[in-house]
Amino acid sequence: MSGPPPPYPGNPDEKGAPYPPPNQPYMPPQAGYPPPGQGYSAPQAAGYGPPPGGYPPPSQGGYPQPSGYGQQQRQTTVVVSQPPVTLVQSFHSVPVRCMCPHCRAEIVTATHFESGTFSWVMCIIICLLGCDLGCCLIPFCVEGCQDVIHTCPNCHQHIARWSRM
Repeated sequence: MSGPPPPYPGNPDEKGAPYPPPNQPYMPPQAGYPPPGQGYSAPQAAGYGPPPGGYPPPSQGGYPQPSGYGQQQRQTTVVVSQPPVTLVQSFHSVPVRCMCPHCRAEIVTATHFESGTFSWVMCIIICLLGCDLGCCLIPFCVEGCQDVIHTCPNCHQHIARWSRM
């Protein structure tokens, strides 16, 4: 494409040509917008012309007031109740901070150990292995084989039991 540029649109001798001649710089018009009917007008697409009859005349006194303007509006308050949160406390072999269900005090549980199912199972296994001369009673003395009982230090009521089995 080393040929000359395309020809300049329109007749340069015609007044009101849409573009200035190529040799002169563009100078914007000094007075505001051109009056209607002069200058560039966009081509109308089929079926998209101005509305028939134009815009309606403005109403007297400014904008119309919306319905209900100046009247008191009633507000509705919605109350949503939340279900209570249930916290599941897990009890193990160590003391636990909780609320006593009996005296409603915030406490740290007192723990003590009792023989449970795991102690008896270990005793039977030791007897079956041939150590029945008193060695089978060792699980009843070892806290690691016994169940843990959690009690309230205030009211001394039983709160929970943690079984090893």
